[in-house]
Amino acid sequence: MKMARAYTGLRLAACISALAAGAAQAQSPADFYRGKTVKIMIAGAPGAAYDFVGRVLANHIGRYIPGNPSVAVENMPGAASLVLLNNTWQRYARDGTVFSLPLNGVVLEPRLKVLSREGGAVSFDLSKMEFVGTPTQQPQILWVYHKTPFYTAADLTKQKSIMGSTAPGGDNSVLPALSNAFFGTKMEVVTGYPAVNNIFMASETGEVHGGTVNYSSLAGKADWMAEKKARVLIQYGVERIPELPDVPTAIELARDEVGKHALRVYAMKYKATYPFILPPGVPAERVAALRKAFMDTMKDEKFIEESRRIGVDVNPLDGAEISKIMREIDAAPADAIESLRKILN
Repeated sequence: MKMARAYTGLRLAACISALAAGAAQAQSPADFYRGKTVKIMIAGAPGAAYDFVGRVLANHIGRYIPGNPSVAVENMPGAASLVLLNNTWQRYARDGTVFSLPLNGVVLEPRLKVLSREGGAVSFDLSKMEFVGTPTQQPQILWVYHKTPFYTAADLTKQKSIMGSTAPGGDNSVLPALSNAFFGTKMEVVTGYPAVNNIFMASETGEVHGGTVNYSSLAGKADWMAEKKARVLIQYGVERIPELPDVPTAIELARDEVGKHALRVYAMKYKATYPFILPPGVPAERVAALRKAFMDTMKDEKFIEESRRIGVDVNPLDGAEISKIMREIDAAPADAIESLRKILN
């Protein structure tokens, strides 16, 4: 009899729990979010670019989420975003009250498995998460100081050039290595500069010839742009950007199809420069509400103005478009992926 009562109690508790879950699912997004706090978790450290972007979004998106919840920010740097994404998968609420901003290299990780030691440090499945969107697409470019002897990408294949870098493993180290491997440039990388501005200054003294950087960072140097102190020789996006119609992409310069595919895969992460991601299992209507709120925020004049102040020109992609990018990366030829992995390792 006691066992029967216990069993009945368990069934009753399960039914109550199911009813409560059903009621929560039945709530409109506005009813659900009203009075709540949405948290944005950021893989970048405080004061870094990702931190700035996450905080600017937090300042404005609450006005566009149904129910107008408050929005808070928390930083969780570590292991190139793997710490954040493991927590997103394992710990964070799957109800649409938490979303994450990892570093953009994570979009390549399901194929490359470079950050995660062949997948051993990963306890998440990115394909089951939902992308909210990115506020911008920022391709990297390779620039040289105007007093150097380099005028075209072809010149970089004829003699050694010295490029400044902040750290091994960063794009300003990786992109010269990819260029050397796939179209024969002769770039030597000097690492250890504290920040991109230090590389700009080093080029003025002749310590380095140039480097790679987000195009917006170079465009933000108004004095350099006005006086034409930098030449842009290569861009690393999927296609040429309107501001640089005469500058070839690395993909165009590659010597063979393997190189073209490899460089295209690597360029995909620049289409999702700041990828905001939801855990799996968030109800579809809340995913849709957050995606719409995100894209509505992208049109907000105050958001656009504040983004420009931190060096971000708003050029968004929505979550569905980033999911298409993930499918293209997944379909990339195995030989291109293996070539990339060898260089990155």
